Amino acid sequence: MLKKGQNAPDFSLPDDTGSTVRLSDFRGKKVVVYFYPKDDTPGCTREACSFRDTYDTLLDKGAVVIGISADSPESHAEFKKKYSLPFYLLSDHDKKVVREYGAWGKKKLYGKEYEGILRSTFIVNEEGLIHKVFPDVRPDEHGPEVLTALA
Repeated sequence: MLKKGQNAPDFSLPDDTGSTVRLSDFRGKKVVVYFYPKDDTPGCTREACSFRDTYDTLLDKGAVVIGISADSPESHAEFKKKYSLPFYLLSDHDKKVVREYGAWGKKKLYGKEYEGILRSTFIVNEEGLIHKVFPDVRPDEHGPEVLTALA
């Protein structure tokens, strides 16, 4: 997983409308990049809604929010509409960006081990460097936790 002070790898991924979004498009702003396993699942929904509920304050702090999963742009569009999510959701279908950030690894569910997207968040500063890493996110508290880190 990337660490504080490292360059944040640039990426170019489709959003829920099919438009391409690049991390470098936001140079000069703080960017909250969060990786999550799957649209419209309980934990991912709670995490997204936590960001939604703190979104205006995140904007006031000069931050852009970008969620990334392997779901399709169409799935992201439905997820955004269902929960009124105001931020970017990007599709990393081949999981290239997920792997570059170190957000891929072993997980356990009901005693079974498998590999998947690790719920993790990176705050990227205005110069494109990793400012803060959240390697093991608790979905319900994450929006306020990120707000505190931006202060």
